[in-house]
Amino acid sequence: MSRAEILSEIKQAEEEAKKFILLANETKTRKISEARAQSREIIKKAEDEASQYSASEISKAREIAKKEREKNTEKGKKEAQDIKTKARKNIAKANKFILTEFERAVNA
Repeated sequence: MSRAEILSEIKQAEEEAKKFILLANETKTRKISEARAQSREIIKKAEDEASQYSASEISKAREIAKKEREKNTEKGKKEAQDIKTKARKNIAKANKFILTEFERAVNA
C-alpha cells in the first residue's frame, strides 16, 4: 500500500468517525428532547392528579363541615325547644307567684 492510499484510508476513516459522532450527537439531542417532553407530560399528569385530589379532599371537608353545622343547628333547635317547653310549664307558677306577691303587697 502506498502512502497516498494509507492517507486516503485515514481520511476516509476520519470522515466516517465524524459521521458517527454527528449521528451520535443527533441521537443524543433527540433522546434528551424526548426525555424532556416525557418529563413535562409526567409533571402535567401529576399536577392534574394533585389538583383532582385536592378538589376531592376540599369537597369531602365541605361535606363534613355541612353535616357538622346541620347537626349543631339541630342540637341548638332542640335545646331551644326544650327551654321553651320548660318556660311554658313555669308560666302558671310564675303568674301565681306574682299574683300572690301582689296580693301580699296590697294587703300589707
